[in-house]
Amino acid sequence: MLAVSGGKRLGGKARRRQGKRQRGRERDMAAAARDYAALGWPCTPGAHPGVAGDRACSCDRVGCPDPGAHPVSATWALQASADIDVLNRWWTERPDANIILPTGRVFDVLDVPAAAGTAALARIAREGLPVGPVAALGDDRYLFFVATRGAPEDEDEWWSCHLDCFPETVTETPGMRWHCRDSYVVAPPSVLPYGREVTWVRPPDGSPLPDPLRLLEVLSDSCDAVG
Repeated sequence: MLAVSGGKRLGGKARRRQGKRQRGRERDMAAAARDYAALGWPCTPGAHPGVAGDRACSCDRVGCPDPGAHPVSATWALQASADIDVLNRWWTERPDANIILPTGRVFDVLDVPAAAGTAALARIAREGLPVGPVAALGDDRYLFFVATRGAPEDEDEWWSCHLDCFPETVTETPGMRWHCRDSYVVAPPSVLPYGREVTWVRPPDGSPLPDPLRLLEVLSDSCDAVG
C-alpha cells in the first residue's frame, strides 16, 4: 500500500489508475511537442509541479516565482527546437516536463486575465473579427496567439519575460502582457500546481495568425471593462 496525504493509503488498483493517468499525460506531452513542431513552433522542456507534494515546482529554486511554467534550462532560447529527434529525446529523458513555447519567432502572445479573454472572444464572434489559437492557463489567464511583429526598429516596442521577472505590461492596459522576443509561454497540455491545467480554447489549425494590432484594441477594451 502507498501512503498519501491525509493519512490515506492507495491500494493496488488506485496505484495502477494513478500510474495510468501519469503515463497518459507523459504520452500526451511528447505527442503535443511533436504536433507543435509540425506547425513549425519550436519547443523546450519546462518545469512541472513537484511530485512529492511539499513543493509547487520541480525546480530547485526556493519560492519559485512561476512554478511549473518556466523552462528547465537557463539556455532555453538557444536550445528550443522543432527537430522531432531532439524533442523525442528530451521527453524521453523528462517525460513529465511541461511544454514551453518561445515567442517572438513564429508568433507573439497577448496574455490577458481570463474574464477579459472570455469577453474579447464574445466580441470577436459578434463582429466576425479574425482570431487565432487561444489557450487558457487554468481559470487565471487567456493567451491569444498572434502574428509576430518581427524585429521593430523601436526597441521600446518589445516586452520580454524571464524566470526572474514578470512580463512587462502594456502601460495603458493594466493586466495585459505582450510576449514577444526573449519571452515564452507554457503550452497545452501542460499541468500547473494545484490541479490547474493549460488547455486550448481554440486550438491551432495551421491558419495564418491574426495581426496583433487588430486584436490589441479588442483585448484592451475587454481588460478595461472587467478591470
